[in-house]
Amino acid sequence: MRIVITGMGAVSSLGYDVDSFIEGIYAGKSGFRAIQQIPEVEQLRVQIAAEVPDYDETEHFNKKQLALYDRFTQFQLLSAREAVADAKLEFTGLLAERTSVVMGSGIGGQTTQEQNYKRIYHDKAKRLPPLTVPKLIPNAAASHVTMEFGIKGPSFTIASACASSAHSMAQACMMLRTGLVDVALTGGSEACITYGTVKGWEALRVVSNSTCRPFSKDRSGMILGEGSGTIILETLEHARSRGAKIYAEVLGFGMSADAGNIVQPSSDGAVRAMQAALKDAQLNPEDIHYINAHGTGTPQNDPSETAAIRAVFASHADKLAVSSTKSMHGHALGAAAALETIAVVSALERQVAPPTMNFTEADPKCDLDYVPNKARPMEIEVALNNSFAFGGLNAVLAFKRFRD
Repeated sequence: MRIVITGMGAVSSLGYDVDSFIEGIYAGKSGFRAIQQIPEVEQLRVQIAAEVPDYDETEHFNKKQLALYDRFTQFQLLSAREAVADAKLEFTGLLAERTSVVMGSGIGGQTTQEQNYKRIYHDKAKRLPPLTVPKLIPNAAASHVTMEFGIKGPSFTIASACASSAHSMAQACMMLRTGLVDVALTGGSEACITYGTVKGWEALRVVSNSTCRPFSKDRSGMILGEGSGTIILETLEHARSRGAKIYAEVLGFGMSADAGNIVQPSSDGAVRAMQAALKDAQLNPEDIHYINAHGTGTPQNDPSETAAIRAVFASHADKLAVSSTKSMHGHALGAAAALETIAVVSALERQVAPPTMNFTEADPKCDLDYVPNKARPMEIEVALNNSFAFGGLNAVLAFKRFRD
């Protein structure tokens, strides 16, 4: 069963749609800025993030909707609207029942959670808004997508930290392969830039207070991001039957668990996930031209991922272009893989590898071609998207330039 991408939508620190996201990537634009949505920002050690810029929820949703929609749900709905319009789909009749919604989110409604903790512990409120729980639950975004479009097929949310939307896309592919559905809306959303959440990330000592420079010797950590990506997947047969535009083909996926440490990455787990993706896609290592790396910019991740790539690809590793677009849009946690899939699809379409921005001096332990600081025209027929999450939960997706 061949599976193809027929629609995409994005909300990110680079803008409010796919075009802004892609143009920002190829221009090497930084989505990092001083945090605007936290009033107590001066109490934070880390005061920059990859926020969605100048976001005004009232421009997109009415008062009744906002009583139900946490910020992460809003982002998911906005990216889903763009993707559905892009794919020119209407979910009527049998298609409504043969379409699934599988979304990812690492932590769900953090804005709602924090607002209500403040009400309870600071303001000493005796009661909370009645819709607090439905608003903050991680499946809220997926549920509201089904409601907005009238989608009645199997729908749910996957939470696997930084690999959430990669796992959601893999699960969507499995349902398409088995014939359970013909269309899937998949991806993920995150809105995690709250005072308490940033304080938690500060405590881990993995967040930079300057910039994100993956694979560089002087890297100092990740930049926390937010946003959403929605990818529409269809069986090739269904896409052709309705004359849909096809962006790329999903060849396969691989997943693994490190079974090791809750925060320390394992090259072994990453190796097994990449090998599983190659096997599922029926690819040889030499078939891969480009890898969108997990590439967080942390001291631990980058050497571990580099070692894993070398273990999988051997001498071919020196011919790969490997870049981290997190150097521009930040680490959007549960939305990261969805946004990075859009970057991979654009690389396949344009035949240009996105850059790793802010690259300075190479780390001796990071010795691959990271496409430093400038996008590069090159042949890209097949590409991987790596996602390696806290908890040692790994997912790798393989994509191919579409040809009839």
